[in-house]
Amino acid sequence: MKTRANREDFRRLRVRRKIFGTTERPRLAVYRSLKHIYAQIIDDLAGKTLAAASTLEKGAEKATGIKAASKVGQLIAEKAKKKGVQKVVFDRAGKPYIGQIRALADKAREHGLEF
Repeated sequence: MKTRANREDFRRLRVRRKIFGTTERPRLAVYRSLKHIYAQIIDDLAGKTLAAASTLEKGAEKATGIKAASKVGQLIAEKAKKKGVQKVVFDRAGKPYIGQIRALADKAREHGLEF
């Protein structure tokens, strides 16, 4: 019998087989833990993280839930603009596109990221 964690790992790996970040279009990877949400813009060809944002940073540490995810989406979009990144591939790590994941994506789109 598969546990919930095993099913999530399987979904995450299935998605990662298809999604790959390039120099022209890096990958926006989102990770959600029980307390925090993290977002990274990664160039998989070079193996480098171009920008990162999380609820641990100033400006986002007091918010929780969907408000925190929205703030992280705004921060990652602003950092991406500074690095010259406009288009990304969205990697939600097998999580459903609802709640915090959707709030982060919507706010990143509002602030200029295309995916």
